[in-house]
Amino acid sequence: CQTLRALGAEWVKLMGPDPKHLPPFAKAVTQHAMSRKTSPMNNKSDRDRAGKGIARPRTKLRGKSTTQGTYYIYGQHTVRAAIANPARQKTTLFATPNALVRLQEVSEIGEIEVQTVSPKDLDRMAGTNAVHQGLVLKVAPLPRTDLASLENYRLIVVLDQITDPHNVGAILRTACAFGANAVITTARHAPQETGVLAKSASGALDLVPFVEVNNLGEAIKTLKRQAVWCIGLDSEAQTAMGQPLGIENIALVLGAEGKGLRHKTRQLCDQMLRLDMPGPIKSLNVSNAAAISLFALSGLSRQP
Repeated sequence: CQTLRALGAEWVKLMGPDPKHLPPFAKAVTQHAMSRKTSPMNNKSDRDRAGKGIARPRTKLRGKSTTQGTYYIYGQHTVRAAIANPARQKTTLFATPNALVRLQEVSEIGEIEVQTVSPKDLDRMAGTNAVHQGLVLKVAPLPRTDLASLENYRLIVVLDQITDPHNVGAILRTACAFGANAVITTARHAPQETGVLAKSASGALDLVPFVEVNNLGEAIKTLKRQAVWCIGLDSEAQTAMGQPLGIENIALVLGAEGKGLRHKTRQLCDQMLRLDMPGPIKSLNVSNAAAISLFALSGLSRQP
């Protein structure tokens, strides 16, 4: 086959690409070569998009950052919290007429550009599975809070390489409900700020300081210098959560599902505790474990 192609190519150089001048063996090869030159998928980017010969449609935006560094958040609570947050850069609000009326009853939109759109338009922006409740807001990512700028360390939540945006968002929501002063996460091995994370947080992303650190170990050491008692959660820990602590400042340190806390993180914690589960399942989803632990610690820390 390669030999025929080579012969066909040489013949085209001598006689030109007109098929009537070609011998029978070279007609098919030449026609195939000419079709490749005129094919719309002849350049590398088109071939990459085509994969195994099947063209792939462009992926719809589902809360990911755009090329301008902005992204879409959606949902009543999420959008209301972002509008009320002066630190949040907001560009355009897309809303159905009914949702816009409900929003204006409880929020001051100010100078944000407003575009009235249909629910299908919002589906295309937020994703067909997104529960946008008639509201989509185009925003820039929030500036991260510096750990040194925290004024209160009464209750801190520390996330050790938890990557699922649904879990991180749910933990932010729970942390906000229990009055946490901050949620700390790593710069790497952590989810980016997206519409999925913001929706899972239900507004907490704009309400709770979200601290991002390059070195979690150093961050824990900083907390300990501020007289914060760091408690690591581990289903295999020897001590169950439930005894009065009598400690004013607490940090709850949570690890990723499956691998849990890293070894160095465990070593830096002042105490390792487990949730005592009476049933046959001894471990929980990390966001559920965070909710139960924060509920328990909010009472235990106040007891002498």
